[in-house]
Amino acid sequence: MSELGASLVDIGYMDTLAAGSTPLHRLDPRAKLLTTALFIVAVVSFGKYEVSALLPFLLYPVYLAAEGRLPARYLFKKVLLVSPFAVMVGIFNPFFDGGVLLRVGHLGVSGGWVSFASILLRFLLTVSAALALLALTGINSICEGLLRLGAPRAFVVQLLFLNRYLFSLAAETENMTRARALRSAGKRGMRFGVFIQILGHLLLKTLDRAERVYRAMLARGFDGHIRVTRGYKIGRRELLFFFCWTALFALFRFVNLPVMLGQAVTGLLK
Repeated sequence: MSELGASLVDIGYMDTLAAGSTPLHRLDPRAKLLTTALFIVAVVSFGKYEVSALLPFLLYPVYLAAEGRLPARYLFKKVLLVSPFAVMVGIFNPFFDGGVLLRVGHLGVSGGWVSFASILLRFLLTVSAALALLALTGINSICEGLLRLGAPRAFVVQLLFLNRYLFSLAAETENMTRARALRSAGKRGMRFGVFIQILGHLLLKTLDRAERVYRAMLARGFDGHIRVTRGYKIGRRELLFFFCWTALFALFRFVNLPVMLGQAVTGLLK
């Protein structure tokens, strides 16, 4: 299997993970959506120099991965895959913010490096939580939860189609890549003009295949409604999950637990 084909299979692996039967999988998607949304809001609301105060928030994605029996290595690889975006956002901070913010022994650490570390940590927290939510719930159940929370149906259906057509785009890309490899006699390079032509053909073929997929969905009774196999409802477990984590997020947001713990340990050692 080609590298692109392996990536396509890897994308579908999320749906396999979402078919699990742990208590977190069985929770109503609305509870997980709202809790994760509050988690992301709490994380991004910190100042640019906050690092230690963000550390307790690691508990939430770690809990989701552990309790949902998600493969930690797989999620970590997905986070690393998109990490260059976060690196590019903050890599220039040390050059523009050179003032010493704190000292570690005789070493002075500038505010740019601290803000860069804060960006990376917030990226790790938010992306890992979002990936865990997708792996525990699945795109269909997430869209169903968004509908029940009052999201516009047009937006939700477009989100559902975007996920479905991503597979069509990847499949057509793999077919064209394999065809070119068979006809290029082992040549790896590609002229820019040829690349543009292939890109145009790929767009046209993907649009045609997407149209066929849509017509097939209509022929099978698709009417814009999302149907999932599991029946969901808000119950005691959902309320307990939401309010317990909301209380913890509020505690982590307004109380710097690592600093308090460090001060307590320092006081004991004196």
